[in-house]
Amino acid sequence: MRKILASAILIAAFSGSALADPPHNLILFVPDGLRAHMVTPQTAPAMAALRDSGIDFKNPHSLFPTFTMPNASAMATGHYLGDSGVFGNTLYAGYPVAAAGGMLAPFLESDTVLTDVDEHYQGNFLDEEALLSAAHRAGFSTAAIGKIGPVLVFDHQDRSGSPTIIIDDATGSVAGIRLAAEISAALQQAGLPLAAPPRDENGKAGDSTTPGTLVANVVQQDYFAAAATQAVLPLFKQRGKPFVLVFWSRDPDGTQHNQGDSLGSLNPGINGPTSLAAIKNADDDLAKLEAALDQLGLTATTDIVVSADHGFATISKESKTSPAAQASYADVPPGLLPPGFVALDLAKALNLPLADPNDKNSTVTDGHHSKAGNGLLGSDPAQPDLIVAANGGSDLIYFPKRDKRLAAKAVAALLAQDYVSGLFVDESLGHFLGTLPLSAINLKGSALTPVPGIFVNFRSFDTGCAEAVLCTVEIADTALQQGQGMHGSFSRAETMNFMAAKGPDFKAGYVDHSPVSNADIGKTLAHVLRLTVHDKGKLTGRVMIEALPGGAVPNATSRTVISAPAPGGLATLLNEQRLGPTRYFDAAGFMGRTVGLTSPAAQAAR
Repeated sequence: MRKILASAILIAAFSGSALADPPHNLILFVPDGLRAHMVTPQTAPAMAALRDSGIDFKNPHSLFPTFTMPNASAMATGHYLGDSGVFGNTLYAGYPVAAAGGMLAPFLESDTVLTDVDEHYQGNFLDEEALLSAAHRAGFSTAAIGKIGPVLVFDHQDRSGSPTIIIDDATGSVAGIRLAAEISAALQQAGLPLAAPPRDENGKAGDSTTPGTLVANVVQQDYFAAAATQAVLPLFKQRGKPFVLVFWSRDPDGTQHNQGDSLGSLNPGINGPTSLAAIKNADDDLAKLEAALDQLGLTATTDIVVSADHGFATISKESKTSPAAQASYADVPPGLLPPGFVALDLAKALNLPLADPNDKNSTVTDGHHSKAGNGLLGSDPAQPDLIVAANGGSDLIYFPKRDKRLAAKAVAALLAQDYVSGLFVDESLGHFLGTLPLSAINLKGSALTPVPGIFVNFRSFDTGCAEAVLCTVEIADTALQQGQGMHGSFSRAETMNFMAAKGPDFKAGYVDHSPVSNADIGKTLAHVLRLTVHDKGKLTGRVMIEALPGGAVPNATSRTVISAPAPGGLATLLNEQRLGPTRYFDAAGFMGRTVGLTSPAAQAAR
C-alpha cells in the first residue's frame, strides 16, 4: 500500500512527464573560490575530465561583489543580488541581529544568523524560492552538504532537517540544523559520527608574524564526502525517486585564504603548494561523488554541474595615499593598511567618531583598528550615520539616514584613495562624477534588505606572469595578511569562476563560448529539473539553452559603460556582455587599476 501511495505522489509531482521518463537526478558541486584557468589534468583531473567530456563553459561569470553568500543566493534562486538582497558576506541587516551579538553588520556564514535574518524578514529574506525548496516541493529527495552558510541558502526556510538534509560545519552542535532520524540512522550505519569535525590546522590564519596553515581542509571535507557517498546517496537510491544534492566544498577557498606559503610576499601568493593541495582536495571530493554514482548505478541518470562561486587573488596591503596606512599599530607591519582602513580613512575625512560593531560598539581610538574591518561612523553607534561592512576585495557603505550630503563627501574622500578602483552608488542618493549607478550592475531591484549606498571596488594588479588572471593581486580590507588570499573585487580573475557540466540533460564534448553566470546556474537547474518557480523580482539569469541537447547558440554582444569623469579624470568603466536582456559583467573600475578591464576601443577590437 505504501509503495502504491509513493508512486501516486511521484506521478502527481512530476505531472506532464511520462512515468518512464522522470526528471534526472542532479548534483551541484561548488568548489569554492576555484579559478577557471587553474583546472588542468594535473591540478584537478576529475574536474578537467568532466569539463572536457561534457560542457566546457569558456565564458563564465561570478556576480559582483564576488563573494560566497551573494553567489550562493544567485545559484539558489537564479536572481541577481538586487533582488536577493545578499549584497555581501557581511552586510547591514537593518536591525541589531541577536544571533550575531546584536550587531548591525553581521557575518552571514552562520546557520543561526541566517535564521535570525530570515525571521526578521517574514521567513524569507531572499524573497525568492530557493532551489532545494522548489525541488522537495516537487517530490525530489534533497540535501545540501558542506560549507556552513551557503549550504543552508539552498533551503533556508525549513530548518527541521527534513525534507532537505543539511550537513555543514555546525552539524551536531546546538548552532546547527538538526539531523532527522532517517539520516542519523544512515550516518551511524555507515560508521560516521553525527557531528562534523572542525577545520583544526586548516582554520589557522596566523598573524602578521606567524604564517597561516600549510595543510588543506582534508579532515573536514573527508567527513562531508563520506556523509554524501556512504549515507545520503545510498539513502536516496533506496527511496527510488529523483534527487538533488548540493555539495559545497570549502576548498580551495578556505585554504587559499589562510595559506602560510607567502606571508608578507606577493609571490607565490595563492599559487603555492598549499593552495594547489586545496584544489586537489576539492577535486578528490568530486571524484568520490562520481565513484559513488557508479557504484550505485546512478551515473547514467544523474547530471553533475560544477560552478565555483568566484575566483581568487593574492592580498596586498599597500597604499601611498591612505592615512590609515601611515599610522602605527601593534599588529600591522609598518606602512601597510590595517583591517578597517576604509572605515578609518572615512572617519578621518568626514570628521566622525568610529566604533567597532565586532567589539560591542567600542570606540576605535588612535593607533587601533576594528577587529574585522567593519565600522560604525557617527556620534551614536546604535544609530550610525554611516556603516562600513568590510568584506575583502570590496566594501559596502550604508547611509541609514539617507544623508545625501554625507554620501557626496564619502564619494569625494574615496576618489582620493589609490586603493579604490571604481565606485557604484545608489542613484537615490544622487549622481556623482566618476561613479556608476547600482542599476548598472543589477544591484538595484526588489531586495528586502537595506541597499548599500556605495560599493567600493578595490584596486587589483598582476605580478607579471604569463596569464594575469592567475597572478592577480588585490587590495583587501581584511584581517588576513599581505600574501594570503582574498576575493570580492571586480577583476576578471575573480569574475572568471570555473564552470562545467555533464550528464543526460547536457551536450557531450561541447565548448560553450556564450556568456554564462551563477544566476544562469539557478535558472538552468530549475529548467532541467522541470521545477515551477514563480519569480518575484525581475533581475534573473537565463536558461543556458545552448548547453542542452538540440539547443541553439545565441548571439551575444559586448560593450563598455563609462561614467562621466570626476575632477582629476577618474571614471568608472564597466566591461559587460549581453545576451538578450541578460547581462554579464566581466570587469570594472578605473583604467589601469583593475585586472582584465579593457578600454572601449580594445573591447571593440576583440
